[in-house]
Amino acid sequence: MNHNLTWHNMDITKSLREEQMGQKACTIWMSGLSGAGKSTIANALEKRLYAMGKKTILLDGDNVRMGLNSNLGFSDKDRIENIRRIAEVAKLMNDAGLIVITAFISPYRQDRRNAKRIIGEDFREVYVSTSIEECERRDVKGLYKAAREGKIDSFTGISSPYEIPENPDVIIDTEKMGVEECVDQILIQLHPIFEKSE
Repeated sequence: MNHNLTWHNMDITKSLREEQMGQKACTIWMSGLSGAGKSTIANALEKRLYAMGKKTILLDGDNVRMGLNSNLGFSDKDRIENIRRIAEVAKLMNDAGLIVITAFISPYRQDRRNAKRIIGEDFREVYVSTSIEECERRDVKGLYKAAREGKIDSFTGISSPYEIPENPDVIIDTEKMGVEECVDQILIQLHPIFEKSE
């Protein structure tokens, strides 16, 4: 850390922005295996929140890696940095009063704990618990096949671990529930967040 830096407090605060927007800012952090349905559910959730008049932003794993984190690979070190940057961005957007939805594999518990530490009380963890068997059966992007053939190193669930969340705020399984049912479950269980403007 550079000790020559000074934090500047601004007059327009997060609470003022939340009041203007008529909502409570939060980060809904979706974690799960590749192919579990995180991006699909995140997109459907944002559409539902938008219809409710909420101000949102969706941060998707692939999209972020094509821009902000395009210089990062998939080594343990780069995965840690990927999640750290996303958490910092989510915190900034929460400070702007927005509801942030993220869809990242985020395979390591410590990284998710760190994200929660950075974001603070606004952090809500959603575990998309779809099994690796189902994710591999779908193989939407052909990644599992490539990983099995040794064409992808450090692929989560095959050659790199996924550490299941210990105490997520919500658990959804796309093998047993449809997309809209998953969204319903998230909204029901996180309802207190959305009460402010209702």
